[in-house]
Amino acid sequence: MSATTDVTAIVEQAVQRARPALQGRKVVLGVAGGIAAYKAAELVRLLVRAGAQVRVVMTKAATEFIGPLTLQSLSSRPVVQTLFDLHQEATIGHIDLADWAELFVVAPATADVIARLAQGLADDVLTTVALASRAPLLLAPSMNVNMWNHAATRANVGTLLARGVLSAGPGAGELACGWVGDGRMAEPLDILAAAVDALGVRSLAGREVLVTAGPTHEPLDPVRYIGNRSTGKMGYAVAAEAARRGASVVLISGPTSLAAPPGVTRVDVTTAAQLRDAVLARCDAADVVVMAAAVADERPAVVAPQKLKKNGAPRPLVLEATVDVLAELGSRTYPARRPTLVGFAAETERVVEHAEGKRAKKHADLVVANDVSATDAGFGSDDNRVVLVSAAGADTLPLMTKAQVAARIWDAVERLRG
Repeated sequence: MSATTDVTAIVEQAVQRARPALQGRKVVLGVAGGIAAYKAAELVRLLVRAGAQVRVVMTKAATEFIGPLTLQSLSSRPVVQTLFDLHQEATIGHIDLADWAELFVVAPATADVIARLAQGLADDVLTTVALASRAPLLLAPSMNVNMWNHAATRANVGTLLARGVLSAGPGAGELACGWVGDGRMAEPLDILAAAVDALGVRSLAGREVLVTAGPTHEPLDPVRYIGNRSTGKMGYAVAAEAARRGASVVLISGPTSLAAPPGVTRVDVTTAAQLRDAVLARCDAADVVVMAAAVADERPAVVAPQKLKKNGAPRPLVLEATVDVLAELGSRTYPARRPTLVGFAAETERVVEHAEGKRAKKHADLVVANDVSATDAGFGSDDNRVVLVSAAGADTLPLMTKAQVAARIWDAVERLRG
């Protein structure tokens, strides 16, 4: 394997590790006027590859080191350069940008920018957005070793750290000015890892989570089956959110075209019986089991060994019930603590009533119910409109993306678990 291949593999692994924490997150990157500004291009590329939405803010001095067009092309968004750009103020606004950010990264963070941030100045677009933002602030210092070691810089850094500002680096090495020592900006991969630490919601760290997703296919013969319209999108979103919160996640998936979320171990099954076996083999170790799969309630009583041929006459179809996996989990005796059980209810009428009945009958802690007859949500859609039903009552959520629904489900589970 070549050195180039090794580096490519390392970068790809880092991006995959970062994706659960950064997918869909909003990152503002402030670029100050230092020679390390050229590294901002690679940092933007990594953040975008990890799924983040990135907007770039540049000081006037930064534009002397790297062109705004480069960062605009990599982020696919306009670069903000001044407080007085009428077009940008009309469409974005520095306050809107500050409110938009979930994380503010300054890389490179020069001695000048660090000093102005420490003093709370707002004398250019970067410091103004930083002062107005409530997002975590992550600095990647970059400067000459003597500037870094100067008492004023160390005092300014100390002031910012005391306020909760985060820092990545600096590292030690040969600097652009010819000196050797501290002051070298952290590498983009290290800043990416620091961004993950800043944004990653680790509320499920150390927890074992088991999620089922997708349909089951119950065979009639070697080529035909009984199935349903589930695509697995909701269950996959639940698994991805659990991984983003730090859980160790096993996803038991019925047939679907979806790729496994980053950081999730997928186990493929086809039938309800296979799904049951996979769940029972792993449920004792789980802290939470989320049964999001659309498991068939019935299957053909007899599976033809060969393809059934047309004979011109109606063919009777005899069905038999499959095992209710959620009910079995709810009534099961566990060797240690019983896992928190979450079920799903796909309904077409009296959604809350039926969901509450299902929760009580199957001894589930939470049931996520939705009206699958709705045309703007549910099967096949990227959106969903659900009701979370627990012993405390019903929480009706508005139409939102399935990723947002997944986050709300985990919020509810964490409340149930205390």
